[in-house]
Amino acid sequence: MNLWDRLRGVQGSSASTRPEPATVSVTLLGGHDDLEVVGERPRQDILWRLSGGTLGDRIRREVVAVLVPEPSNPYDKNAIAVQIDSQLIGYLSRTTAQEYLPGLQHLMSAHGGFIALRGVIVGGGHYPDGPGRLGVWLDHDPADFGIHPAVPAAAPPGHASIDGVMRTGFTEAWLTDAGDDSYDLSWFNELPEADRPAVARLRELLATDPDPIDRHFQFAELEIRLYRSRDLYESALAEYDEACARHDAEMEAICVAFMTKWGKIPLLDTYRQMAIRQQKKRDWQACKWWAERGLALYGQRAAREEAVEDLIKRRNRAITKLEAGTASQSRARLERSDTAVLSVRPSGGLTSADGQNADLEVLICRQCNRNFERMRVRGRKPTLCPACRSAAEA
Repeated sequence: MNLWDRLRGVQGSSASTRPEPATVSVTLLGGHDDLEVVGERPRQDILWRLSGGTLGDRIRREVVAVLVPEPSNPYDKNAIAVQIDSQLIGYLSRTTAQEYLPGLQHLMSAHGGFIALRGVIVGGGHYPDGPGRLGVWLDHDPADFGIHPAVPAAAPPGHASIDGVMRTGFTEAWLTDAGDDSYDLSWFNELPEADRPAVARLRELLATDPDPIDRHFQFAELEIRLYRSRDLYESALAEYDEACARHDAEMEAICVAFMTKWGKIPLLDTYRQMAIRQQKKRDWQACKWWAERGLALYGQRAAREEAVEDLIKRRNRAITKLEAGTASQSRARLERSDTAVLSVRPSGGLTSADGQNADLEVLICRQCNRNFERMRVRGRKPTLCPACRSAAEA
């Protein structure tokens, strides 16, 4: 359905993406899968204004965001900007934009205008690492953008970062392998191409290799292979979860080895991927745990700041979901109560058995649904009014 017939001020970064306000239409799409927005950190002032809160407040503000392709973006020709109330608040990640752009362009052509998604600004509050920042998540259906619902497998750990900054650390470790006798990454080139034989070989290596750097990359590759096999055999996801748990159990020693070698912690993709996995399962408590665990390991030592930002956003998202669920459960308990207390007021001079001023409370009869009053006392509240109770006893 059309959200607006006209959208004032929606524009991209170039003339080719700057529509005339008088002719723009926007179509609002639905969905229940999360779509992450990145790059909000330098735009915190805008997000706080849009949220209506002040620094330190806990924020959950529902919004509608417009996706705006930026083909003339100097950093990424596939860039997709995200705007709320005509304000640029971030972008889809480089990888997501490349994947989603063809589908977004098709939707824009089919609907004759821009595409909007419902979303939420979340975050804020106070944490040991300082005031919480705000992030943005959008709701969508990947199928609308021509995306298969399965999560694509992660890239092999040997891929170097496109921006020249340490990513997983595998490339750096590989380049210094010959000069460091403490670990030996030659096993990577000897892995079978097929996933199941590779999984078996990685388990053999983990049973004997004592070096923490070797073990980290063996665990990382095992997780990639297991997740990629999730559609091939039923137990793959359970084995993936087990591998991540074992990996986490050794992570303190692994981080010590990283700090000794490089003085910083490369991307620990296990925590991001497990947070995403719990997020998709709607297990927000587990999502929060994995995000906070990763943050504790990174501390102030992360090689890539965006890795920390990602986990902060996922933690904040999980917290808001947990709080919303608690509030919903409280409302449901009240609705299921046999007797509702409508009000409590002074009794106008009545006294209780101990001579103290008593209060009257107004209850609802479960049988006739009429209000009745009684002196407020401890103990179980009656569910029937005096008349219905007398009738029942008769």
